[in-house]
Amino acid sequence: RSHEDEEKRVNKELANIRTKFKEPSLNGYNRKKYVCKLIYMALLGYEVSFGHREAVDLVNSSKYSEKQIGYLAISLLMEEDADYGRMVVAAMRRDIHDTNEFNVSLALNAVSNICTREIAEVLTPDIVVQLLSPVASLFIKKKAALCLLRLLRRFPEAVNAQQWAARVIPYLGHRDIGVTLSVASLVTALAQQYPEDMRKAASFAVRRLKSLVIDNEYAVEYVYYKVPAPWLQIKLLRLLQYFPAPESPELRSLLLSILRHIIDVSQDTPRELQQMNAQYSILFEAINLGIQLDIDQGLMQECAVLLGRFITSREINVRYLGLETMAHLAAYIDSLDTIKTYQGVIIQSLRDRDVSVRRRALDLLYSMCDVSSAKPIVSELLRHMVVADFTLREEMALKVAILTEKFATEYSWYVDVMMRLVSLAGDHMGDEVWHRIVQVILGNEELQLYASKIALQTLKAPVCHESALKVSAYVLGEFGHLIANAPDCAPVDQLKALQSKMAAGSHSARAVALTTVAKFINLFPEIKTLCLRVLDRYRGALDAELQQRAC
Repeated sequence: RSHEDEEKRVNKELANIRTKFKEPSLNGYNRKKYVCKLIYMALLGYEVSFGHREAVDLVNSSKYSEKQIGYLAISLLMEEDADYGRMVVAAMRRDIHDTNEFNVSLALNAVSNICTREIAEVLTPDIVVQLLSPVASLFIKKKAALCLLRLLRRFPEAVNAQQWAARVIPYLGHRDIGVTLSVASLVTALAQQYPEDMRKAASFAVRRLKSLVIDNEYAVEYVYYKVPAPWLQIKLLRLLQYFPAPESPELRSLLLSILRHIIDVSQDTPRELQQMNAQYSILFEAINLGIQLDIDQGLMQECAVLLGRFITSREINVRYLGLETMAHLAAYIDSLDTIKTYQGVIIQSLRDRDVSVRRRALDLLYSMCDVSSAKPIVSELLRHMVVADFTLREEMALKVAILTEKFATEYSWYVDVMMRLVSLAGDHMGDEVWHRIVQVILGNEELQLYASKIALQTLKAPVCHESALKVSAYVLGEFGHLIANAPDCAPVDQLKALQSKMAAGSHSARAVALTTVAKFINLFPEIKTLCLRVLDRYRGALDAELQQRAC
C-alpha cells in the first residue's frame, strides 16, 4: 500500500534469497526462481548485485530454461566493468559454438544486448564463423548478421571489419530472403564505413534485385500485398546509393531495366493502403537511386511525370513524399520543363493545411526556380508571405532573397523585390539581408538612381518597416543627390521623409538615419541648418550610440 511497506517486503525477500543462495543443496530450478525475483526487484530499482554470480551459474547450466533466465539476468544487470565479465564471455563463446541452435541463439541475443567493448573484441571472429558456416541454420545466420551489425555500430574499431567484410558480400545472393535481408543491413553499414572495400556488393545487389523484380524468384511467404519482399528491395536500392554508377555496360543496363520496371509497375494506382505503402516506398527509393547515379535523363523525366501525379494526391503522406522527392529531382535533372508544368499545383500546396507539406512545397519551388520562372515564383512567394504562418516566414524570406539575387536580370526588379521583402518580413530576417541589399546597390552604378527613388517612396509610405528604413536611409545618404532635381525629391523633401520615420524607429534604425543626416550636410549645403537642428536634438540622447553619432 505504501513505499515503506514495499521496501519492508523486498528487504525480507532479499534476506531470504541471500540465505537460500548460501545453501549447498540449492537446485537449478530454485536458483532460477530466485534469480527471476531478483530481476523483478532490480527493475523496481533495488540493489541486487549479490545475485549476479548466481545468474552466471545459470548461464553455465546445460538446461535451456535455466540458461535462458541466466542470459536474461546478465543482459539486464551486467555492467561494462563487471569483475565476472571474463566468465560471461567464456560462457558466451562456448554457447556460440554449441550444436544446439537454441543455445547459440541465446548467446547471440545476449551479445547484442550487453555489447561491451571486450565482447566485441573477443567474440566477433566467433560470430563471423557462425554467419559463414555452411552447417549453421538459416535462423542462426540471420541472428549472427544482426549481431555483427549491432557490434559494428557500437564499436566499429573493435570488430576489425575489414578482415571479414568482403566474405559477407556473397550472402546478398543467398537463396533465403530472410538471410539476405539481415545481411543487407550489415553490408549497408559496412559500405558506409568502408565504401572501397565493399564495391563488389553493388553487382550482387543489382542481380538480387533482378531476381526479385524481373525474374519473380521469391518464396510466397515474402509477398506483402502482391509486392515481393518490399523491405529487401528498399534495402538493396538504398545500398546501391553508397556506390557510383556501375562501370560495366551489362550491369548498368540491368540496373536501368530494374528501375524502369519499378516505375512501370507504379503507374497503376494500388487499391489497398498496405500495397500502396509498399509500392510507393520502393518507388521513392528507386527514384532517389536514379537521381544519385544519374544514369538516364529520359528515366528522370518519366519520374517527374509520375511524381506530378503524387503531388495532386488526396493522401497527405503521398503529397508530402511527392513534393520532397520532386525537390530532390529538380536539383539534378537537366530540363525543368516537366516539373514547371506543375508550378500551379506546387504553389497551391503552399496553402495546404499541413505545415510539413507547405515546407516541402517551398523547398520544391526553390529547387525548380531558374531565370525564366524566377519572377512568377518570387512574386507568388511574396504574395503568400503576408498570410504564411510565422514558422515558415523566416525560411521563405531567406529563399526569396537568394532567388532574387541569383536570377535577377533587371536591376529595378531586384530593388523592388528586396524593398518589398524587407517591408513584409523584416522581423524574420537578420541584419545581413539589408546589408546585402546595400552592398549590391553600392556595387552597381546603373542601380543607384532607381534605388534612390524607391528609397524615398518607401520613406514617404504610411508604414515603413525598420529594415526598410535602414536601407532607405543608407541609400539616400550615399546617392540622394542623384534625384535632388526630380519633382518631389528635393533635399528638404528627403530630410522631411527621413525625419517622419525616425521617431518610431529603434535605436539601431535611428543611428543609421542620424549618419544619413550628417551626410546630407555635405551633399546639400542649402539644408545644413535643418540638419544641424536634427543632430542637436539627439546630442543629449540617453543611448550612447545615438549621442555619439549626433555629436
